Amino acid sequence: MIPLLLLAALPCIEVMQGAEGRAALAAAGITRICAESDLAGREAAATPGITARAGVASPTRSPWVDANGWRFTRRPDARFVYDVPRGKAALAAAEAFAYGADAVLKIDPADARDVAAMLTFLEGLPAADLPAIADLAVVDDGSAMTGEVMNLLARRNLLFQVVRSPTPQFAINIAIGSAAYPRQEAADPSAFAQNIRRQLTDERRALRIYGSEVVIGRLTGDATRTRLHLLNYGGREIEGLRIRVRGAYRPGQAQVAGAGRITLEDQVVAEGATEFSLPRLTTYAVIDLEAAR
Repeated sequence: MIPLLLLAALPCIEVMQGAEGRAALAAAGITRICAESDLAGREAAATPGITARAGVASPTRSPWVDANGWRFTRRPDARFVYDVPRGKAALAAAEAFAYGADAVLKIDPADARDVAAMLTFLEGLPAADLPAIADLAVVDDGSAMTGEVMNLLARRNLLFQVVRSPTPQFAINIAIGSAAYPRQEAADPSAFAQNIRRQLTDERRALRIYGSEVVIGRLTGDATRTRLHLLNYGGREIEGLRIRVRGAYRPGQAQVAGAGRITLEDQVVAEGATEFSLPRLTTYAVIDLEAAR
């Protein structure tokens, strides 16, 4: 039996093309089909992936990642709907699951088998109800500017917690419009996020991902174990991804969608952190780490 907590984190599926589409869901073995009541009152989630931006195409520019993690972090109690084109549904399902979002997926029938495979993978993961790990806080004033700052922080794997007012739990509390973080600086969210990275320093970050600008991680954990979710927005499989997690951990394994269990390679514990390589990353992977004793 699937644990209720895990079951609640799985999105339900709606499909285009009416009866024909529902037949495709049934043929793929998808049983978590949305009712009409599941669709009402939901906010639109962005289609996850890489977006070409008019006027900025260049081989030297960073890819523009469309991801919803910052939205889910900002509004954990909101209800979302993805209306995704062909080829994006499995990534959307994994993204919603990784953040524990209440989400509905409206998919192209051609994606039914890919979604079914992803849901089967997600159902097979052990439950892990762990608190999110963050390095800094963002004071949410509800503005679009603060939302875009959250977006750019998330894309750079700068882990944040959303708060109503500054908290002594974090040394860095970003309040847009304050003396420390004026609005004119936040008007360029990319440069602003880079400045926050310098302020935090890479050595103090809970998570670093090397060699890819299209992988976003979500880190959860407590004193004994940590779970790392890795979402690959690039649309192509990645080989040899290097990762650093703050803390000392035992040698571990990854569970990779479409690939199964994979042993982490070249694991090193030094200077208060654990580094390792993930040989293969498809769309989504989960890495469970146990603290060294």
